[in-house]
Amino acid sequence: MMGHTHALSGAAAWLAITPLVSNHAVLHQYAMSLSPAQIAAGTVVCAGAALLPDMDHHDGTIANTFGIVTRLICRFVAWVSGGHRHATHSLLFAAGMGAGTWWVASHEPIAWWAILFLLVGLGLRGIGIGLKERDDVTGLLNAAIAAALVYVMHDLDMRWAGYAVGLGCLAHVVGDCLTPEGCPVFWPVPQRLGMAIVPRTNGHVERWVLTPLLTLGVIILAIRSTLGDTTVHWLGRT
Repeated sequence: MMGHTHALSGAAAWLAITPLVSNHAVLHQYAMSLSPAQIAAGTVVCAGAALLPDMDHHDGTIANTFGIVTRLICRFVAWVSGGHRHATHSLLFAAGMGAGTWWVASHEPIAWWAILFLLVGLGLRGIGIGLKERDDVTGLLNAAIAAALVYVMHDLDMRWAGYAVGLGCLAHVVGDCLTPEGCPVFWPVPQRLGMAIVPRTNGHVERWVLTPLLTLGVIILAIRSTLGDTTVHWLGRT
């Protein structure tokens, strides 16, 4: 599927699961609950992470996000992982990215800011921020906005970010499993899981059914999250 569809699926997945994450024992261990700012940050991070499995594609959304840098990264990942829709399109990759992100966000703040910059940039590119046919201008625009957002978010406690990254990668795998080609979900086992619900990338089903449904879902879930937080604060004052 296309990058914008994956980004929307990541955003929707995060907003849907936020109540569960907020009540998880890991966050209670840190005496945390997710604030509205953290929920918003997680939405952007999960949207960007939903593109990460396509790091194995030399000409996908990731490859064209930050010019030669991301193109070289994608070519290297494609070579290491066995090509498009191999190792990176699996449960193992999603779990590894989630666990790795948790460790970096918890122990290496400088490295985490760099990863956050990449994820935010991917999320922006995925949802369509930029100018068509002008990858150079789009890359600069994404970099500027991503840098500004990372600066705004750099004081947020984001030790929970592994959830968002792992979930985004999982949302990507699930989405690609809706296509006939499927994914090697249990890699290194080579068998693929797939079904022809979305028969063609960027076809009528994706453009006119799946993308509108995901967009509507993101809007509804975002409103639910906002109203839920407002209701909690209102009840707390009564």
